[in-house]
Formats: sequence, C-alpha cells, structure tokens
Amino acid sequence: MTSQHQSLDTLQDIKRMMERSSRFISLSGWSGVSAGCCALIGAWLAHEKLQQMFGGPVGRDWNYAVRGHQSIPDQIASFYDLILIGICTFVAALISSFFFTWLRSRKQKTPLWDRTVQRLMWNTALPLGIGGLVILRCLQLGYFEMVAPGCLIFYGLALVNASKYTLGEIRYMGYGQLILGVINLWNVGSGLLLWAIGFGVLHIVYGLVMWWKYERISQQSNS
Repeated sequence: MTSQHQSLDTLQDIKRMMERSSRFISLSGWSGVSAGCCALIGAWLAHEKLQQMFGGPVGRDWNYAVRGHQSIPDQIASFYDLILIGICTFVAALISSFFFTWLRSRKQKTPLWDRTVQRLMWNTALPLGIGGLVILRCLQLGYFEMVAPGCLIFYGLALVNASKYTLGEIRYMGYGQLILGVINLWNVGSGLLLWAIGFGVLHIVYGLVMWWKYERISQQSNS
C-alpha cells in the first residue's frame, strides 16, 4: 500500500507540474467574489443615477428616453455619469481581482508573469479590446441599448477563449455570460438587471465554488 501511495503522489506531482507549465492555476476564488461585489455596487449606483435622470421605477422606456435630445453628443453627455460608473467599477474589480490572485500566487510560489500568463492575458484582452471598440461605436451612434448585451457577450467570449490557459471551470461562467447577453438582445429593457446578474451574481457564485473546490482543500492541508 505504501508503494502505491507513493506512486499516486508522484503522478499527482507530475500532473501539477504539467498544469503549471501550461495553465495559470493561481486564480483565486476571492477574486471572483470581489469582482462580483464591485459589479453589484456599480449596478446599484447606475440604478440610482437612472432614477435621478428620468425618475420613477426602472422601465423598458428608459433605453429610449434619452433619444429625445437633439443630437447624439448630447445623448452621450447625459450618460456621462453612467459611463464613469462603469469605468470605475471595472478598475475596482480589476484591482481587487489582481490583489487576491497575487496573494494566492505568492502562497503557491508560482510566477505571476510568465509565458503562460502572457498567453492568458492576450487571449482575454483580444475579445475585450474588440468588444470595447464595438461598444464605443454603439455609443457614438446612440445605440445605448446595445451596451449591456455587448459587454456580456464579449466578456463571455473572452472567458471561453481564456479557459484554455487557466482553470477550465471559467469556461462555464463564460457560457453564462453569453446566454445572458443573447437574452438581453431581445429584452433590452432588462439590460441593467442582466448586467448585474452576469457581472455580479455569476462572479460571486463562481468565486465561492472555486474557493470551495481548490483553496479550501489547500488551506485545510496547510493547517
């Protein structure tokens, strides 16, 4: 039995070495939780701002109310605070996610920047960059109702694309973002709600599952 256990341990060590050489496995579950909390706070702030702009409960007509302005630049100006909230939410989520991932990478003594991480970043940044340009063009044309589904769809594509170089479970969160984005295309009045579910709730659920599956076991073994 001892020799069998030693052989299994050796195989597991080899598997871990192979995974570390081809995948970035130091993503922290708390990164997902923190990003999701930032998204929910951002969605709440956006909701409050929309109430100030148009008044009353959230309704389908909110996506079109701004079209009463005389020009598209005026329309964009009226959504300036919403755009600013989105940027601040993205930056806060990025910083918090990086912090928790850095902590886990430090505990595991794995590099935070190597060829695997570079491939992960490129495969994530490419769909996000193209998506950002598409969303910017939608704003220029006044297609504000396309911003929320565009964010969800391109982010989902980025996650699916990046799953080849990190934890495979991230692919399923990408599928969830894609499904919500497609639903939003035919239900534009629920953009803020679906955005909050995708970037908020799904991130928190994913983070807790990843912590339970990977980090909880390692913490118990260390203790």
